[in-house]
Amino acid sequence: MTTIAPEKRLGFSDAFTVHNPFDNQQVGEVELTSADEIGHLVRRAKKAAHKFRHSMPAERRVLLNALADEIKKDQEHLANLICLEMGKTIHEARNEVRRAGNTLLLSGDAATFLDGEVLHCGIVPGGVDRHATITYVPIGVVGAITPFNYPLNLLCHKLGPAIAAGNAIIAKPSPKAPLAAARLCELARRAGFPEDLFLIIQGGALQAQTLAGSPIDLLSFTGGEIAGLALKQASGLIPILMELGGNDPLFVLPDADIQSAVATTVGQRFEIAGQSCAAIKKLYLHEEIKETFLNHLLPQVDALKVGDPREVSTDMGPVIDEAAADEVCSRISRAIDEGGKLLTGGTRDGSLVAPTVIDQVATTSDLIAKETFGPVISIRTFTDLGTAVDEVNSSPFGLQAGVFSNDHALIRELERQIQVGGLMVNEGPDFRVEHVPFGGIKKSGLGREGVRITIREMSETKVIID
Repeated sequence: MTTIAPEKRLGFSDAFTVHNPFDNQQVGEVELTSADEIGHLVRRAKKAAHKFRHSMPAERRVLLNALADEIKKDQEHLANLICLEMGKTIHEARNEVRRAGNTLLLSGDAATFLDGEVLHCGIVPGGVDRHATITYVPIGVVGAITPFNYPLNLLCHKLGPAIAAGNAIIAKPSPKAPLAAARLCELARRAGFPEDLFLIIQGGALQAQTLAGSPIDLLSFTGGEIAGLALKQASGLIPILMELGGNDPLFVLPDADIQSAVATTVGQRFEIAGQSCAAIKKLYLHEEIKETFLNHLLPQVDALKVGDPREVSTDMGPVIDEAAADEVCSRISRAIDEGGKLLTGGTRDGSLVAPTVIDQVATTSDLIAKETFGPVISIRTFTDLGTAVDEVNSSPFGLQAGVFSNDHALIRELERQIQVGGLMVNEGPDFRVEHVPFGGIKKSGLGREGVRITIREMSETKVIID
């Protein structure tokens, strides 16, 4: 069992335990951070940010590269922590650790290209013969609140750009998966991070709201819509970056590579038991290929091995807890009652929910109308792509979408019409590259992540006219 406690035990009010969602065994104990201690840590971070803001880009790169090296040395320990605390399979956990290291390396690279620009002021008749120099300077202290599903890499997506931009950062991980984040903070000290430049607080909604309402300079949050709104209200007049989830579609058109589309569907829906923000939540199959697609899909779904995520032969582990399993299975039952046709799955064992495929799901069903964080594919059939796109656009979410087709005229029309932050062509909506902008529109969030753009988001624009 891992015991995690911050370096200075000032003002801690209680502790909570972390349990393996597969067998409910205790895997760690974490100290809750009190409101007084959060205030103390913010003041420490402010001092660290003041010292660090004039650091050279090369210094920031060295720190981030050093932390990436520490992650590589500690990769198996980190992967096992992730596997134990949130039920990700060991293969998935190892992949997350690899990606986290890459995120930091890319952040270090981007730190050396904090490009500004020079504009001449005399561009209109009577304009003055002066130049405006636009630069980007550190914003100060970044508050980072992260979810359980990618406890390491999503933190690195906030940490890397924050440090690259010259800021300090205080992170609050999900209480359902706090151990990898705490370990990352330990590794940062080993990597030579200046004191108080990267701090961790632990707890739930109370600690999140306290951090958001403290005198930080930017809030970056990944999580749910309701929590996001509460944090936005608590944070007041500071910049905010929020990724609030999605209800992401995949369209499969008649000319699609069926085998590739099926493999993508299985991989992107059942990865981490369907608990990814951009996972394929809604599968839109053209009626011409639907039967062929399902004939390939269902055997592959049934072949998935569900069980102990620590075993290398396991393809899919549990959802985060039994309450989450209850909600997923309740939505499945209601969808069937509302006319949905269960093609496979629909059962559970504790927090293990069987990979499930349901056809003819009503658009009003919670299973498809809301973001479902679980291993369920909801199928809709279409003949006219425009009608299907209108249906998707009626959702309050707009994170990402995917399409399988080589009909470029249709793809261009889809690009113009669909209301999402990103469209993946011959890929699923869960495809993401660490340095590319990622985020959504409508209730899916505010701002963008992705190393290069986040560095700008975590900086202030400064203008000098001379």
